[in-house]
Amino acid sequence: MTPGTTETPGTERSPRVAAARKLLRRAGRDRAGRFLVEGAQAVREALAAARVHELFVTDAAAERNAELVARARERGVRTLTVTDRAAATLSETVTPQGLVAVCDLVDVPVDRALAGAPGFVTVCAGIADPGNLGTVVRVADAAGCDAVLLAGDTVDPHNGKAVRASTGSVFHLPIARGRDAARVVGTCRAAGLTTLVADGRGELDLHDPAAAPLLAGPVAWILGSEAHGPGPEVYAAADHRVRVPIHGGAESLNLATAAAICLYATVAARAGIAPGRSPATG
Repeated sequence: MTPGTTETPGTERSPRVAAARKLLRRAGRDRAGRFLVEGAQAVREALAAARVHELFVTDAAAERNAELVARARERGVRTLTVTDRAAATLSETVTPQGLVAVCDLVDVPVDRALAGAPGFVTVCAGIADPGNLGTVVRVADAAGCDAVLLAGDTVDPHNGKAVRASTGSVFHLPIARGRDAARVVGTCRAAGLTTLVADGRGELDLHDPAAAPLLAGPVAWILGSEAHGPGPEVYAAADHRVRVPIHGGAESLNLATAAAICLYATVAARAGIAPGRSPATG
């Protein structure tokens, strides 16, 4: 049992566990306004963001993460000891970590995410793979973006795989969803952002000197799925289509790599670093 308690561990049939298990599906998450977060790092970030309502933990996980469990209790989070099997029913991983939190959904309206004159935004348009989405959120967080917008048929950011791939970044910056992708792009433009679509056949080379002034100003990078891109309506609504040059024989770059290159090109442009140079070399 969790140190300091005498409770009987909950099983997979316990009402609280059964209710939490419904959050593994998007319909359940949308209905309850909550989602599941698994693992010490993600739970730690959720606690810091004050979004945790309930914590399920096995005896072994409680021993490994005693400080984290104590912090949750200090903040008034209901903490329930559960069996390994019960924890496994709340997990979508091959090796459950035995530590699962029920958290408030993180998304906000698009207008709220763009409030306050943001200067650096990432738009995910039509990204279907949750691992790709979570990784892009992580890169956007690392690059210092002000918000991440999910446009069109982009996967739910509360999907377990997306949350794990973000390594807690879903709690660090505003995330908003808009079903009309072209309208999301238009809202970015109305907020004063230059909208750039990452496109392997774009008219503007990322390393062209002409791109630097665009990158140094307020910008929204639009990233689409690897298979289909962001869609024709997004291409039509955006200001520019920007390509990352391929110098070797590779057919293309994967989404996460392209996202990192494009977002950090903006970071470099704002720091006055010429393409291909490091701060050390000037």
